[in-house]
Amino acid sequence: MNDREARVALNRLGEPGDVRMSGLVAELGAERVYTLLRDEREITGIYTDVAQRLRGLDPAADLAQADARGIRFVCPGDEEWPSGLDALSGCEPIYRRGGAPLGLWVRGPLSLREACARAVSVVGSRSATTYGVDVASAIAAHVAGQGFCVVSGAAFGIDQAAHRGAIAAPGPTMAVLACGVDRAYPAAHRPLLDYLADNGLVVSEVPVGCAPTRLRFLSRNRLIAALAQGTVVVEAAVRSGALNTASWTVRLSRVLMGVPGPVTSAPSEGVHELIRSGGATLVTRGEDVLELVAPAGEHLTAPHRGPMRPRDRLSGLDQQVLDAVPLAQAVPAHSIARTAGLGARVVVSTLSRLRGGGFVEHDEAGWRLGPAALDASLTPSPRRPA
Repeated sequence: MNDREARVALNRLGEPGDVRMSGLVAELGAERVYTLLRDEREITGIYTDVAQRLRGLDPAADLAQADARGIRFVCPGDEEWPSGLDALSGCEPIYRRGGAPLGLWVRGPLSLREACARAVSVVGSRSATTYGVDVASAIAAHVAGQGFCVVSGAAFGIDQAAHRGAIAAPGPTMAVLACGVDRAYPAAHRPLLDYLADNGLVVSEVPVGCAPTRLRFLSRNRLIAALAQGTVVVEAAVRSGALNTASWTVRLSRVLMGVPGPVTSAPSEGVHELIRSGGATLVTRGEDVLELVAPAGEHLTAPHRGPMRPRDRLSGLDQQVLDAVPLAQAVPAHSIARTAGLGARVVVSTLSRLRGGGFVEHDEAGWRLGPAALDASLTPSPRRPA
């Protein structure tokens, strides 16, 4: 019995995220824990239930059968093991779930370690709105298009949108399941999971063949947070499971981001609370996400500004005079000077300068606005007849 086989056996023995088991393995090693439990006897000399269960397992056969189906078991010490998972050992449990996994069952051609080196988790409500689906898909597409792996749970709603956005980019994406990697949950997402198994990654802490349970979803959430450098929450109600993933992200000291929704939207209440409390940074697009999770200086974004207008380049004096020039009916310079509150000489010289840039026009009647000043942002909307 080697370390890998011992971990496979212990993985089948208990539920994922069992902090007692992960603690024992971290302290004694998987082989030692396996041996102690396998040989454990009651005071009467009869093997305990745990020992009987372990003796009924054949981890070597499990590994061989999984390998025949294109499934591998990745554990600590493997070249493919993502080091970010080790940080789970130092986190406080949530709902008695926690600790680093004993290993992960993996399907897909990508290297798990390489995929997690640059990864962003995108999670949210299963009952997502059209707005949430569109935003999640757009963020995932941009992030994946820049070479970051999009990590999610393959559920309905936001998870599905995140995977599909990454695929459309095209870019890498990974589904982390609460059931065996050979099962499709939900069943309607079998084509999606099959595609990820062929082109991306499908990952689970749960042994092959196992069904999902509520407890396994909670355990799965810590992996979604730990496999990436940051988590984006898109639409999460106040009791959403995505908030559990957000809590793990904070415990791991990873970047937590939230996409705001309409203030009246119940599906966004949980996200709004994360942002309001300072727990999550507000993001609205993929560029915002990359600026937070990428290495410093790699994906800097400029502040959002409106389009540059010709008059934005004018001096304060020029703009003051231009504001006093009428739109249609030409007026003399002294009228413009009176409206602008400036001297006539200053106004005349300024008007001449503005005329050279096409901002004003002059004829026998006086001065009016020119073509350069008549862009859509300056021209008043025509009044509708009463």
